[in-house]
Amino acid sequence: MKKVSIIDVAREAGVSVSTVSLVLRQKGKISEATIEKVHAAINTLGYVHNVAAANLRANTSNLIGLILRDFSDSFSIKVMASVVQELEKQGYMVFLGQPQNDGEHLERCLLSFKQQGVAGVIYLSSDTQHAHLPEQIRQCPLPLVAVSQSFLDEPCNLVLRDNRQAANLATRYLIERGHRNIAYIGGQENCLIREQRLLGFRSAMSQYGLINRDEFAPACSDDTRAAGLATRHLLEKNNTITALLCHSPDAMIGSISGIHQVGRTVGKDVFLTQQVALVGFEDMLHVNLTSPSFTYVSSASEETGRQAAGLMMRKLKEPDLQTQRITLSGQLIARESA
Repeated sequence: MKKVSIIDVAREAGVSVSTVSLVLRQKGKISEATIEKVHAAINTLGYVHNVAAANLRANTSNLIGLILRDFSDSFSIKVMASVVQELEKQGYMVFLGQPQNDGEHLERCLLSFKQQGVAGVIYLSSDTQHAHLPEQIRQCPLPLVAVSQSFLDEPCNLVLRDNRQAANLATRYLIERGHRNIAYIGGQENCLIREQRLLGFRSAMSQYGLINRDEFAPACSDDTRAAGLATRHLLEKNNTITALLCHSPDAMIGSISGIHQVGRTVGKDVFLTQQVALVGFEDMLHVNLTSPSFTYVSSASEETGRQAAGLMMRKLKEPDLQTQRITLSGQLIARESA
């Protein structure tokens, strides 16, 4: 069976080969009627466009390298899905890499990207303890967009999550509903996300003339048992606390255990002293299958992915585009826990 060529498509559609080429590359000013004729000819003949060969001839690429360090991080997974969806809408494909470390593995990943001819790199950072990117990423010669949950002090294209705003929003929400003794549970001492959220938390408390107490922000390891113990100890020593900001899904689950251990329940009624209101920082569908459903400040993960993909595409079209830093704020979703 003879292989269908672009010449056959042009003959079937009654247009020139260059017109078919422009339609396939989505370039030039082509009328909708002509585009429809070309696509109809492609469908009739069963023509398959060899994108790799076309890119090679034009010295371009429709591949974007995407580096994801931590597949267990729900925020990064949601961002990745959004990035892929957005890039595919624009005719790009994603080449995924998951280096096990920031040394040799990351270097091999970037080399593989170069060998595959990717046009640019999107790096999803999972490091919450350092404000700098790995040296290999910083020296990447390709167009680069970095995505991070915490603050990064880097002169590159960045899409960041505004942790300070999220905690400030959550705290003001609780204060405006009558809570005066509010605590923050979870996160390790050296976690940048925790540091930024505590700034927002304490800023809101001060704004309303409330006292900030260091003992009302216990740090703990990132697991439910540690969060449960921290919550129990905190409530045993301070039974006037009526609301908790929970650093992570594990902190939220652990806090529920700690609340129950001291004979209290989860709820939004500030006038029932046995109830403790809970607010988290991302949607936890696996937890919200139970009652009560949890109030949270959204992580803006889908929008983060869209912004990262859009920034990469703008950079590819305009190589001299000025470096941009996009900071995204979350929205508070009020449910039953606060």
